[in-house]
Amino acid sequence: MLLMTDIHIRSFSGAGIKPYIHSIAKLRSEVLRDYPYFEEPDLNYNTQYLKWISSCKEAIAVLIFDNTTLVGVSLGVPFSLEQHHLQLPFKEKDLDTSSYYFFGESILLKPYRGRGIGHHFFDAREAHVAHLPNFKHICFCVPMQLESCEGRPSDFVPLHDFWRKRGYMHHPEMQVNILRKRMEGGHLQENKMTFWIKDL
Repeated sequence: MLLMTDIHIRSFSGAGIKPYIHSIAKLRSEVLRDYPYFEEPDLNYNTQYLKWISSCKEAIAVLIFDNTTLVGVSLGVPFSLEQHHLQLPFKEKDLDTSSYYFFGESILLKPYRGRGIGHHFFDAREAHVAHLPNFKHICFCVPMQLESCEGRPSDFVPLHDFWRKRGYMHHPEMQVNILRKRMEGGHLQENKMTFWIKDL
């Protein structure tokens, strides 16, 4: 699919992701260094995570290319396969995590942001989930208090309205802490995340 001159979107599922693992891992390591994650690059961790993603036939990777250069990626995987602690806010409410599909971070290099690519990330992943029979909900999580987070760029625009317009509802009561190795000093720090959910 052509988005604009020389920029293309392609989607891959399961084992089809494998040829792109190294490129995706490098891109994730680069972009997650910045706000709001400030994560110390860990190419090995990202590579292993992507190998796990590609082992699931229901997983998806939506890739954005500028000519042949990978500039963006957005992932999705059945939520019941994600780490146990990520599922805890759902299990505490006795929700069936096997009926949820989880969207990972949308990663995009700065020069390509603000050009409507975010809609394509969601369109492609939602279309993928629509063809899977076992899922009734989509969920994803984001850092709390994005607007007031230390280090926030002056041109940062929150995506809350974007998510709401696509039918997602914020559930601030559903929180989870994710440990990330910080850029400054390499120490581990908890990032408190909250969930957004869409019923299908």
